[in-house]
Amino acid sequence: MAHRAKSFLAIGEYMLEFSRRADGLFRLGYAGDTFNTAWYLRKLAGEDTSVEYFTRIGSDNYSGQMAAFLEENGIGTRWIARDEVRQPGLYMIETKDGERSFTYWRSQSAARLLADDEALLGVALAAADVIYFSGITLAILSPDRREALLRLVSGHRDAGKLVVFDPNIRPKLWEDHDAMLDSLSSAAAVSSLCLPSFDDEREWFGDATLEACAERYLNAGSEIVVVKNGGGPVAVASGGTVEILDALEKVVPIDSTGAGDSFNGAYLAALLAGRSAPEAVRFAHGVASEVVRHPGALIPLESLPRLG
Repeated sequence: MAHRAKSFLAIGEYMLEFSRRADGLFRLGYAGDTFNTAWYLRKLAGEDTSVEYFTRIGSDNYSGQMAAFLEENGIGTRWIARDEVRQPGLYMIETKDGERSFTYWRSQSAARLLADDEALLGVALAAADVIYFSGITLAILSPDRREALLRLVSGHRDAGKLVVFDPNIRPKLWEDHDAMLDSLSSAAAVSSLCLPSFDDEREWFGDATLEACAERYLNAGSEIVVVKNGGGPVAVASGGTVEILDALEKVVPIDSTGAGDSFNGAYLAALLAGRSAPEAVRFAHGVASEVVRHPGALIPLESLPRLG
């Protein structure tokens, strides 16, 4: 199932990131799960695909720098609303033995109100061929705005657009675990393609195997499911069948930040270029394997594998 999109829209929270350098000082950057995916898609996809971002940021200088960074990297900002009161969320990241730890300041993030302007959201969705959002996108919204987003997205999936969802389970962001599980399942039901991570799904949904995870998302209503697995075998499911792709290169991570997000961006770039799902998985695995060999979520373009 190949989709040659003209417009990709990512929806979510775009944040200030402070990461500790080797000398102990912190470096300012910009990140967020759906932003990371949009960044990698932009770097890897053909020029016939435009990439837009939908969020809400502040009117402060840092917000201006964040918008400029998007534009410098070819990501459109016409759907980014400005808030006169709130600012971007912020987090600090530290890494030990390749694994991340985070400290967040996001309770007053402007992105928590990204779905308040339903008219703007509707126009942005209508202009997109591919719509991408995550469990974090949903978690930061109030329950009624969460429902509004899913309702609008559902209509575009029904109209034949490719709607892509990464559950990206972060329990601390949700009001309670029942709301989290219910909302993630509801999001799967309105999505064409789901990109869950097996470790998270096993912990919170009790999936015993990659196949069980894939089948649960198919049963929820998704047409295609790709179950990521921390560099291990990946499950690709569609039409009631599940294929396990193994013999994937194993690497020792320096920093796992952005691994799943980069996989998503690379997978979608390959899919939109007409590659089969297994081909797209293998390309995405190669990209993610390179990303974890570098510090930070965004790595130099010259380090990335390219679509042939």
